[in-house]
Amino acid sequence: MKKNTVYNLEDRTYLFARECRFFVRTLPKTLSNIEDGKQLIRASGSVGANYIEANEKLGDKDFLMRAKIARKEAKEAQYWLKLLKDLNVDHQLKIEELIAEADELRRILSSIINKRSISKN
Repeated sequence: MKKNTVYNLEDRTYLFARECRFFVRTLPKTLSNIEDGKQLIRASGSVGANYIEANEKLGDKDFLMRAKIARKEAKEAQYWLKLLKDLNVDHQLKIEELIAEADELRRILSSIINKRSISKN
């Protein structure tokens, strides 16, 4: 995902969710991979969905709430990826790439939230 950085955050969160879905398809079909993969798919999709909703805000409070949810979902996606990493040694490189992207999305969202919170005061 790092090769060509996308700067539009809506597009970037979409690409993250898509890459997570493609990745889950490659995992062995064990019970833990299936369940953890489902959780990863939910969390990764929720990052972008909540960011899009934040941009269609009803007000500053709504924007901040949805952006914080998007950030929380990015952190949750990292959690599921770390679990999958521990149980799928053949997929370490791709998982590390996805963990790094989830972390970067979380940091970007934190920066947006912090700047928005400061400008409100």
